[in-house]
Amino acid sequence: MISPAEILPGVIFYSYLSAERKEKVCFWNHHTLVLQVSGKFTMETSGQTISMTQGGMLLIGKNQLGTLTKTPLPGGNYETIVISLQDDLLRKIVLEEKIQADHKYIGPPNILIPTNEFLQGYFQSIVPYARSAGASMTDEMGILKVKEGVKLLMMAMPALRNFLFDFSEPHKIDLEKFMLSNFQFNVPVEKFAQLTGRSLAGFKRDFQKAFNAPPRQWLQNRRLNEARHLMETRRQKPSAIYLDLGFESLSHFSHAFKKKFGVAPTEVNDGQINS
Repeated sequence: MISPAEILPGVIFYSYLSAERKEKVCFWNHHTLVLQVSGKFTMETSGQTISMTQGGMLLIGKNQLGTLTKTPLPGGNYETIVISLQDDLLRKIVLEEKIQADHKYIGPPNILIPTNEFLQGYFQSIVPYARSAGASMTDEMGILKVKEGVKLLMMAMPALRNFLFDFSEPHKIDLEKFMLSNFQFNVPVEKFAQLTGRSLAGFKRDFQKAFNAPPRQWLQNRRLNEARHLMETRRQKPSAIYLDLGFESLSHFSHAFKKKFGVAPTEVNDGQINS
């Protein structure tokens, strides 16, 4: 087996070492969840030294440099599953679940997770995929497993929302790319600003430069254009898409659609809309 082997490229890695102790310097640029299957895992950073053995779960904070030591127990192997909780996926979870961080996280950057039956069940559900190097896991299944893990972590330790969903790093993410991927979520402009690492004023300024329009105006136009596309090309009904496109009610959607295109959305499939 190759070590580490990828289950879901860039997200879930499976590391396997047999009768070999290995030490290396690592940089964790994403929050990372480590599930210890067997052997001993030891991590040393500037402020913490943490060890765990079989059944242990550790949440490692992003943007850290440290030394990792992997040690098989006598007569056994070293096995671990590493799940990278990338910011893009965590932002998606925030939007889908409407999660709000309560305050700035001020605790330790690395946290041993107390086990419970739900987390134990999740742990065991990942192991078979790991041991087959992810042969039977599709990308969609893999992302669902990562989302499940994040939700179970928050059930076990609700305060982790402040750890996982703080996006206030000094650097900014690509605003244009993020908005084109997430325009359909019905959240305030202030939330979009937070998720892209900007103040509200900075977000509006950068948004105007990127799209040559204010955020609210662009969001409504983008959602209406997507609605038109779905109805014309996929024959979808207004009642089936308005919520998924961020409109709070069918009447609001219908009014905005008619104002923009000159016809009611129910008339689109009748060919009455002009290009």
